[in-house]
Amino acid sequence: MSSTENKKFSKKHESNVKPNPLITEKVLKYAVDRKLPCFVAFKIVKELQVAPAEVGRAVDLLDFRLAKCQLGLYGYQPKKRKVKPKMPEDQNLKKAIADAVVDGRVECKKVWEIADLFNIHKMKVSCACEAMKIKIIKCQLGAF
Repeated sequence: MSSTENKKFSKKHESNVKPNPLITEKVLKYAVDRKLPCFVAFKIVKELQVAPAEVGRAVDLLDFRLAKCQLGLYGYQPKKRKVKPKMPEDQNLKKAIADAVVDGRVECKKVWEIADLFNIHKMKVSCACEAMKIKIIKCQLGAF
């Protein structure tokens, strides 16, 4: 059993914060073993037309876990992370990533935007960030 298995994610939020009941209903519907994959969280975002942070907050308040980050940064077993460093061959991609960096970091949302711009999988951009020693910050769901 991992030390975070029984972690109380609800403690990240003020005690008076309540989740949107529609979001809670969807999280309960789609979660398996108290885990909600990132992809499914974004399915809820799209279905309910809500901000990703609202879905993340509902997951936290249920003390469920977010799993299988689409960037490969958390929620995989057994090593938690799936992302592997791989330098991009496309110099335009490398430049787009470098241009998005602020203080050695790039935001999750920006990684998604770059992936969309180049019509590539998000994981490919996060692998490039790993190879370029760029930390990805500000998970849209609030996981990190």
